[in-house]
Amino acid sequence: LIGPNGSGKTTLLLVLAGLLARDSGEVSVAGADPSTQAADVHARVGWMPDALGTWESLTCREVLTTFAAAYRMPPDLAARRVTWLLGELHLEELADAPARVLSRGQKQRLGLARALVHDPQVLLLDEPASGLDPRSRVDLRVLLRGLASQGKTVLVSSHVLAELDDLADNAVFVSRGRTVDERTVSSIATGWRAWTISSLDDDLLRSRLAARGVLVTEGRDLTVQLPSREAAAALLRDLVGDGVPVVSLAPAVGALEQVYLGLEEDRR
Repeated sequence: LIGPNGSGKTTLLLVLAGLLARDSGEVSVAGADPSTQAADVHARVGWMPDALGTWESLTCREVLTTFAAAYRMPPDLAARRVTWLLGELHLEELADAPARVLSRGQKQRLGLARALVHDPQVLLLDEPASGLDPRSRVDLRVLLRGLASQGKTVLVSSHVLAELDDLADNAVFVSRGRTVDERTVSSIATGWRAWTISSLDDDLLRSRLAARGVLVTEGRDLTVQLPSREAAAALLRDLVGDGVPVVSLAPAVGALEQVYLGLEEDRR
């Protein structure tokens, strides 16, 4: 779920989680209506807000155990689930530390563990990567892809579009409370896009690109417009064959970022 600030992403997630009443329309989450079947929705949904709100005097283990009890999980099952989540999200060393001592990133991990404690069918995540270090971002991506492979639905709202390129299967772009585009991520990566290219000999690179009629944009790096990954591979092969010492050739921006910026330009 991608869009500018104020576009309605968090509002939509709150409606789906059964925490905000809709003004109109229909909503179905795992086959249940949040307005009339709130208990069913809450049992099936894991909700992670963009900021962790919790009892700061409770330890991480106590926070998760309390939420497991709220979902009426049997104590033995809850204890095993809490221990597993603390290990999976690298919070073992902080298991018995009060929540108030956690860093921003650690609180994010605790928030995700809290959303997962009852093994929900649907996971709603609002800016889950905010405050996470690079290693934790990779771990988050692996965890969420693993949940999706189990058949769970994961809906992520995020401004970190580069992370979503490797995480998401589908993207919904929203603006001013409305859907403005919806695409599969794989389809976005197959069309025309800008590629940056660098070489140890920029003059030779420019001359060979000009000879091939490739449009070049000057900037910090040379940028070329190419219709596909296959075209990029062919260009790289030809340049190397012509003796151009190419250092790198890569998309200038991520697939989702390219679409998002294009939509914002149209909107203005």
